[in-house]
Amino acid sequence: MTAARRWPSVYRTHLQSHWLDDGRLWYVLETGPGTREWVLAGGDGGLQRFADSADLKAALGPGVRLDVPLRLATSPQPGEETGETVVLCFQNRSSAAFRLSWRGPSGWVAYNVVAAGAKFRQPTYAGHLWRVDDARGGLLGFLTAPAYDAVVDVEGAVAPAPQEQGASPDGCWIAFTRGDDVWVRPAQGQGEARRLSTDGTPDGTYAGSGFFWSPNSRKLVVFRIEPEQQHSLELVSAARDAGGKPLTLSLQYLVPGNRIARPRPVLFDLARNSALLLPNALFPNSWGLYALDGVAEGPGVTWAADSSRFWFTYNQRGHQLMRVITVDAANGTPGTLFEDSSETFIDYSGKYWAHYLPATDEIVWMSERDGWNHLYVHDARTGSVKRRLTEGDWPVRRVECIDQQAGTLLVRVSGRRPGEDPYHEHFARIALTDGAFTPLTEADGTHVLSFSPDGSRYIDRWSRVDLPSVHELRRVSDGKLLATLERVDSDALRSAGWRAPERFVAKGRDGVTDIWGIVVRPPDFDPARRYPVIEKIYAGPHGHFVPKCWDAVGADVESLAARGFIVVQIDGMGTNGRSRAFHDVAWKNLKDAGFPDRIGWIRTLAAKYPRNLNLERVGIFGGSAGGQNAVAALIWHHDFYKAAVADCGCHDNRLDKIWWNEAWMGWPVDRSYEDSSNIVHAAKLQGDLLLTIGDLDTNVDPVATRRLAQALRDAGKRFDLEEYAGAGHGVLENEGGRRRLAAFFSAHLMPAPSLK
Repeated sequence: MTAARRWPSVYRTHLQSHWLDDGRLWYVLETGPGTREWVLAGGDGGLQRFADSADLKAALGPGVRLDVPLRLATSPQPGEETGETVVLCFQNRSSAAFRLSWRGPSGWVAYNVVAAGAKFRQPTYAGHLWRVDDARGGLLGFLTAPAYDAVVDVEGAVAPAPQEQGASPDGCWIAFTRGDDVWVRPAQGQGEARRLSTDGTPDGTYAGSGFFWSPNSRKLVVFRIEPEQQHSLELVSAARDAGGKPLTLSLQYLVPGNRIARPRPVLFDLARNSALLLPNALFPNSWGLYALDGVAEGPGVTWAADSSRFWFTYNQRGHQLMRVITVDAANGTPGTLFEDSSETFIDYSGKYWAHYLPATDEIVWMSERDGWNHLYVHDARTGSVKRRLTEGDWPVRRVECIDQQAGTLLVRVSGRRPGEDPYHEHFARIALTDGAFTPLTEADGTHVLSFSPDGSRYIDRWSRVDLPSVHELRRVSDGKLLATLERVDSDALRSAGWRAPERFVAKGRDGVTDIWGIVVRPPDFDPARRYPVIEKIYAGPHGHFVPKCWDAVGADVESLAARGFIVVQIDGMGTNGRSRAFHDVAWKNLKDAGFPDRIGWIRTLAAKYPRNLNLERVGIFGGSAGGQNAVAALIWHHDFYKAAVADCGCHDNRLDKIWWNEAWMGWPVDRSYEDSSNIVHAAKLQGDLLLTIGDLDTNVDPVATRRLAQALRDAGKRFDLEEYAGAGHGVLENEGGRRRLAAFFSAHLMPAPSLK
């Protein structure tokens, strides 16, 4: 829910933009209560504004429709991640079914299959990326959800669709699994199927692996996978099914230390009818084996253009070693091409990106080897670094896409501009040949781009938490500003008493590093009054969490501010998006959560506003990892924090999902897990505490909160515990939850009313 929904209407916020084949752009937007404006932008950025759609139609000329459905793009494009809920109506105008998948944090998640001729309404959020594949897995295209409800026509392939899954590049063979083994058959149905493997068993199966053919179709790599151990999460809810019995749920849920699936590549030579299980001395303890085609998904391999060799990245369990393995296709001999190692962790889920360039026989590689996240080009034969693409005391945040034909990368970067918030995301185009850097964004703020279908222009929507959104039309070739399309009109908000958050910076625990955060004051803020302070915390090392763009402050924060609290959000050390050293604070130390930086930041804020902040009444709240942090505040820092609310917290990292916790706490499970456990240290807790959980939470096991509660009882501690029947993860993330949050802090932090 955005500020525009919680306060009087905000106008000129989101552009319902439509690109025309001739390079022009038109859009419609709300300009006031019940009023709209239609705008036509020419290829050179010239703007024409119209009071109604009829005038726009006349300007567009005959044969141009205004209600043109959205079209699929050939490659994923960044979009406006506004958080707005929208509905996409996918219309299947083809003769075959297609499948919708959503791009989640860990890869593509299959959603629905839409039959030929059918329509399907898919709720989503603006900026979320969707993929459309045909029934055989052939790519049809991508769609980034706009900030408005839209119709999407799917008429057929807009991207080259691969042949049938498992098909060889020459179209002669189809690889498939039968039972636990690998087979091939002639693609045209002439001749019998051949069994390639004979060692497949349930304890070492080829089922579930992809098929990775050499470009000349003579060899094939398939993974033999030793399955993960069975470790179920059993949930019993107080909610009832139709028959009156308790609801139950059981799912596979690995936790740190469990045995994970282990893939081993097998090289099949069709001409020799041979199979070679690759020796794994160089990749003995795999968390994952990844192809060189972007992010960490797998298992997979990437073949050289001449079929002489292939590569894969070995992510060693514990996440301290990433090694690119090169394999000679003639004899199956693996070798180390190059590697990165770390004494702490390698952020494989957020900072891994690799791509093979067949035209130059090179590998683009992302690495923090110099203390900042940057891009390098390695020789694919020798492994040596041929050149750096980026360099400096700032990080590449993400590679959005690669255009090998143009020889460029589209990247997100931050921290390059002295004096600007180092978390503000900017975009740039980088040349693969020499690293030539072309900025695509300029203004002091966080930027989100949406591109024209032909890739020649883009809309840059930028803002800050204290500055409403600006929409600019720019040219891709050089980033030149063609036109300022719109600026958000926030007059109604300000007239109603809305106050922009204050951006505030203070030094961290080392006295040198800048720590950034925001301050949200009550709408009726009185500069002569002292207010209790509440911190909203989420210190997960996978990201940073202080809002950076317009209307991104959460409803929970604004609700508490409206109740008479000063609310702050801070990104302390141990969170992501800055230097390697900044991030490393979290290593085997999740209990730290940046608290020395956070407390120092709040004290510095109070020193600036000594009449306004009551540091005798400081509260803290958070959900999930933030719930773990909130309880940790009362265990290790109760001299500063006096009350906490912890929703669905992971209070012992040994009980939570395997990937997230091993990523920061390492493997094998050691004493550091115990040291950061709220449950183990529950007896140290002081202050007022509310714990909440949903009893059908499949993200964080509710048993973590229940065990914490028991440990607190055993230690004679008083606290409140609320379980919500039939609820999942995040039970306070609704209007009722926000009321409960405000009521708790009002009871425990607000001064008692005067009896005078």
